[in-house]
Amino acid sequence: MNVRIKKTSDDIPLPQYHTSESAGFDIAAGADAVVNPGEVVKIPTGLVIEAPKGHFLLIAARSSLPLKKGLMMANGIGVVDPDYTGPNDEVHIIVYNFTSQSVEVKKGERLAQGIFLPVEQAQWEEVDQLRENDRGGIGSTGGYQN
Repeated sequence: MNVRIKKTSDDIPLPQYHTSESAGFDIAAGADAVVNPGEVVKIPTGLVIEAPKGHFLLIAARSSLPLKKGLMMANGIGVVDPDYTGPNDEVHIIVYNFTSQSVEVKKGERLAQGIFLPVEQAQWEEVDQLRENDRGGIGSTGGYQN
């Protein structure tokens, strides 16, 4: 799959897959940052990435982010639409510091991973009812009643 990418600066490395079977490619911080306790910060990557036609870019935290840095992605995951590719449409990693200490992020530090996934827009068909019976509510298949 060919993917078009623009770096905002020459010293920004391209994302990399670190093993031959990696599902996601690592995305690094494009600048130093400090994230204070309880703070949400947008960390630039220095990259504008165009998802291939029929795909979007999903951005998820690397599994080590909470364990090693005390950070988590504030929005859970990031969805980058294929048309988010203008001159100022830089991809950011939005992190939340859940610790009681300030966390330093260094330029080049790998924080997230990206995965290209196929997408299809839904065509809505409004109906009066979908099924005859309710399924039972949240947790009903695990023996819990709400």
